[in-house]
Amino acid sequence: MPTVDVVDLNNEKVGEVELSDQVFAAEVNDALIYEAVRHFRAGTRSGTVKTKTRHEVSGSGKKLWRQKGTGRARVGSIRSPIWRHGGTSHGPQPRDYSYKLPRKMLLGALRSALSAKLKDGELKIVQAFSFVDPKTKAVRAALNKLETKKTVLLVDNDEENRNFQLGARNLVGVMLVTSRDISVYELLRHKNVLVSEAAAKKLSEALSQ
Repeated sequence: MPTVDVVDLNNEKVGEVELSDQVFAAEVNDALIYEAVRHFRAGTRSGTVKTKTRHEVSGSGKKLWRQKGTGRARVGSIRSPIWRHGGTSHGPQPRDYSYKLPRKMLLGALRSALSAKLKDGELKIVQAFSFVDPKTKAVRAALNKLETKKTVLLVDNDEENRNFQLGARNLVGVMLVTSRDISVYELLRHKNVLVSEAAAKKLSEALSQ
């Protein structure tokens, strides 16, 4: 089991924690990570783009001139796709881009992403995100002491840590999630990952099964 240092909000070592080999020391599977990111982004696409067909554009349905005898090409409607202001043929319609990815693949990708972050030194275990007041300045000062870069993913297990939630929500480039809501895409999108000790133990236990 990998033993990782636990630091406080002043970036001083206060202990160590043993994490699961299967979760934080797994083999990094780039193909699996790619599939997980592709799946996540497909699910966030709005799919609301739309063009009007000949049945939806404005215009009369009357036949413009008789079928024969005029010397002109036959035509049935002013809303024909080959006419100006007519409908669009085979244009995009609203659709759902999401698709199902096997749960084992998602969990495997999450293990790979966590292992890669720890291996690259971009993941830290914080004893607890405890703040007296819901102040953005206090959270920003703590992140500076923890030597984080511009983008930071904060993972906490306490859903009722109100002071921390209020203090972190207005910081640019900082995102706060619970251990059960963590995703491969967010792990890779943020340069640094700060995980509370309780959340790290929870992830180590849940993903090793």
